[in-house]
Amino acid sequence: MALTDTAIKKTRPADKPFKLYDGRGLYLLVQPNGAKYWRLKYRISEKEKVLALGVYPEVTLAEAREQCLQARKLIGKGVDPVAAKQAAKRQHQAQCEHSFENIAREWHAKQGRWTIDHAHRVLSSLEKEIFPWIGAKPIGEITAPVIVDVVGRVEKRNALGVASRVLQRISAVYRYAIQTGRATYNPAADLAGSLTTRKVIHRAALSRAELPEFLSKLQVYDGQPITRLALNFVVLTFVRSRELRGARWEEFDFERAEWRIPAERMKITAEHIVPLSRQAIALLDELRPLTGSYDLVFPNQNNLSKPMSENTLLYAMYRMGYHQRATVHGVRATASTILNEMGFRPDVIERQLAHAERNKVRAAYHRSEHLQERRQMMQTWADFVDSLADKAKIIPLRAKEPA
Repeated sequence: MALTDTAIKKTRPADKPFKLYDGRGLYLLVQPNGAKYWRLKYRISEKEKVLALGVYPEVTLAEAREQCLQARKLIGKGVDPVAAKQAAKRQHQAQCEHSFENIAREWHAKQGRWTIDHAHRVLSSLEKEIFPWIGAKPIGEITAPVIVDVVGRVEKRNALGVASRVLQRISAVYRYAIQTGRATYNPAADLAGSLTTRKVIHRAALSRAELPEFLSKLQVYDGQPITRLALNFVVLTFVRSRELRGARWEEFDFERAEWRIPAERMKITAEHIVPLSRQAIALLDELRPLTGSYDLVFPNQNNLSKPMSENTLLYAMYRMGYHQRATVHGVRATASTILNEMGFRPDVIERQLAHAERNKVRAAYHRSEHLQERRQMMQTWADFVDSLADKAKIIPLRAKEPA
C-alpha cells in the first residue's frame, strides 16, 4: 500500500533500521534515533543503485514522489540520476567559486597595503551595498544594467559619494577577476560618468593677506588654552585634524625634532614624519604642564583618555569669526599655496602634506623622502608665521559692526 502522511507520523522507530515502501522503488528509511530518510532504489545498466531524496518532514511525501517521478524520467532516458545529481552539485560549486562575492572577498584579502580600518570599511561596504544583490551571481553573468540597479539603490538615498565608491569597488573586483582568468569583460567600466554627481565645494582656506589677522585673533583667543595651542600647532605643522587630535606624546622624538605619526592614523599606509620647527618644539614645551601626564597631547576635556573632539576646533574657528571664511582643514591649502609661492618644490610640499602616493614603489620611500628639504621648509614656514604674528601685533583687528 502507498504511504500516507498520517501513517508516516504515527510510525515509531525500532531497535534496527526499517523501510516503509511507497511504490516504484520509493521508500522511507526509519533509523533507530527516529530520523526518516527518503530513498529511491532503481536499476540502471543492470546495476542496482540508491538515490537520496532528502529528510522527512523537510521533504514532504508529495515532494519525494515528485523527485521520484523526475528521477524515473532520467532513468528512462538512460541517465543515471545519481550521476546527474553529482554533476549538478559540481556545477553549483563551480558557480559559487566564480560568484561575485567569492571573488570580491578574495580580492579584498589581497589588498595588503590597506590599513585595518580602511579594509574594514571596504568589506562592510561590500557586504551592505553589493553582496545582497549580486553576491551569489556568477561574475560572468552580471550585466551592466544589473550593476546600474545596485548603484542606483545607493543613489536613491542621495549618498552620491558612497555610490561612486560602490561602482569603483565593483570595477576593481572585475579587474581582479579578469587578471585571474575568471572574467573576460568588465561591465562596470562602461558606467564611468553615468553617476549623478554633486558639485564639489572646496573647504574654505585663508589667503596670504588674511593670515596675519587670523594669527592676531588666535593670540587673543580666550577659550581653553589647549584649544588655542592645538590651532597654533595646526598652523605650524598643517597636519589633518584627525592626525592632530590623535597625537600621543610617545610619537614625538625631541632629540631628532620629529613627530612620527603611525601608519594606522594616516590615509597613506606608512608612518609619516613631521619635522618640528623650533616654534613647534616650544609650543609642545608649553603644552607639557597641561597634558604631559596623559597619553594624548590634545585630550578631550570631558574624557582625558579620548582625543579632543573635532567640533572643539571648529567651534573655536567659529568664535573667531571663521565659520565660513576658513576651516581647520583649510590651513593645509593655505600653507601649500604660500610654500609654492615661496619656491619650494611641489614634490617636497606634497610629501609634507602626506598626500597618498599612487606609485607603489615610490610609496615605499614616502615616509622619509625629501626629509632634509622638508626640515628646512618647515623651519622657514614657522619663521614666516612668526613674522606675520609680529606684524599682526601692530595691525588693529577689524572694528566690530555696530549692533
